[in-house]
Amino acid sequence: MSNARDARVDAAQTLYAQVIAAGSGALREQLEAALATVPRERFLPGPPWYVSLISSSGPRFIEINDPIHLYQNLLIALDRDKGINNGEPALHAMLLGALAPEAGETVLHIGCGTGYYTAILAELVSASGSVLGYEIEPALAAHATTALAAWPRATVAMVSGTDQPLPEANCIYVNAGATRPHAHWLDALKDGGRLVFPLTSGGKAGWGASMRILRDGDRFAARVISPSGFISCVGATDDAEGKRVTDAFQSGHLFATRSLLRDNRPDETAVLVGDGWWLSSRPLDA
Repeated sequence: MSNARDARVDAAQTLYAQVIAAGSGALREQLEAALATVPRERFLPGPPWYVSLISSSGPRFIEINDPIHLYQNLLIALDRDKGINNGEPALHAMLLGALAPEAGETVLHIGCGTGYYTAILAELVSASGSVLGYEIEPALAAHATTALAAWPRATVAMVSGTDQPLPEANCIYVNAGATRPHAHWLDALKDGGRLVFPLTSGGKAGWGASMRILRDGDRFAARVISPSGFISCVGATDDAEGKRVTDAFQSGHLFATRSLLRDNRPDETAVLVGDGWWLSSRPLDA
């Protein structure tokens, strides 16, 4: 019976990898291989596992016990009380496609949870690269450290990814909502480096849009990837900024973003203004 079950789960994971990776653009082949390699159940507390359903009446959960059901585009709860989930794979495929990690690169994963997408990143950068995860929830960080033992190029630090300078990186992948592109994240990007993070309203479950920031010397190209909602990133939210993010998102102005400037001199091209930074509709080459 166990062999038959393993065969079912293997088949489900193979199909899941093909379907989920289809939305990742040029990264599709590499991401499909990574998704087909990393067992999702290894990075989830359980069984039983709990599918997290978002509804107007609040969160609901469906209990599942068969790992075959994990290989779908589902939110799986990591901490039901705190609203922390292992995010929807299709959304992450799109975001990872925009991040475009390459073999040999250094990646920082802010808010890595129990390490599932950290392991995916480790597969994408291969043995010549490295991934450093940041997770401030002790239980999640401990689970990630154990689960990532098979990926020695991936490590986890149980510290904040916002309250101290970060090591230089080619890619920074943030899985918690922020009301600003945090200065430490921008400072850590190497030339040509990419930051993908959710720019959200803040609050327990902030809504807004995931952004891609590309460093070009001292300049930054910026664009919206997709609307998204994430639990908020500790140390990266401000109520006043969050309201401005919400206004820019709901008005549609945010989607005109083409560049990020780090000063307090916004002009008529500004689509969103923060403290010491602003987003502009002007492309870098304009």
